[in-house]
Amino acid sequence: MAKKESGSRVRDALRAGPRLPDPGATPVGPVKKAKGEEKLAGAGRRLSALQEALYAEGADGHGRSVLLVLQGMDTSGKGGTVGHVLGLVNPMGVEYTAFKKPTPAERRHDFLWRVRRRLPGPGLIGVFDRSHYEDILVPRVSGLLTAEERRRRYAQINAFERELAEGGTTVVKVFLHISPEEQLERLEARLRRPEKRWKFDPSDLEARRHWSAYQQAYADVLAETSPEGAPWYVVPADRKWYRNWAVAELLIETLAELAPRFPEPAYDLEEVEAELAALKGVGVAG
Repeated sequence: MAKKESGSRVRDALRAGPRLPDPGATPVGPVKKAKGEEKLAGAGRRLSALQEALYAEGADGHGRSVLLVLQGMDTSGKGGTVGHVLGLVNPMGVEYTAFKKPTPAERRHDFLWRVRRRLPGPGLIGVFDRSHYEDILVPRVSGLLTAEERRRRYAQINAFERELAEGGTTVVKVFLHISPEEQLERLEARLRRPEKRWKFDPSDLEARRHWSAYQQAYADVLAETSPEGAPWYVVPADRKWYRNWAVAELLIETLAELAPRFPEPAYDLEEVEAELAALKGVGVAG
């Protein structure tokens, strides 16, 4: 992917195309860690202001919402992205869900059932750490879905996301693209550090053995479920600082386009200000 000019929109630069960028690339924005971390701090202030307006807009139970979908191979940084990016905003306005292997109760329902139960309400930013896309990726690599069943699920997901858009939820789908070399380093680091060993799951090694199959499955997902209204963005994830900056900017551009507004007060401002002024110097009864 060619380098964009500094004024180009991040969404344009990172939108999924026919070829994936190098996982260590910096297709748009900062190219050095120090600059990236500096820009993330500024992005945090902008993101926080936009999120506050979105939250205020939905305070009466109406208004729009945003759903951030994070997908990627193990260690690509889904959890880290949540901490570094969504940690920049008021947690009251964020709803986080980490989807694990479906439970027996969840398996008795359609694969979108548990996802619908975790959609963000008005004024909120919802975050899916893994998502409904796992119900294509994992069974495909495991050989549990036929080509026809995959096509059916692609269609179901596209229809589901159109429904979300029509209901006021903007979906931001991000594939965190990591290289197998970087993943190996991160897996080894988890084992070396006692405080990180709890994050290591031996099943991650099984997924790594099927790396090529997962890469093809992701390529097909990006191609089949990236309509104009809910495109995929591919964020190179070998550089954690770049990953964090890029996801923050994707959210900022999305929210800026939504342009949330603080609602007008339901009371007479001048009347309340006059009443407050009259209370100055008045003692408060015990």
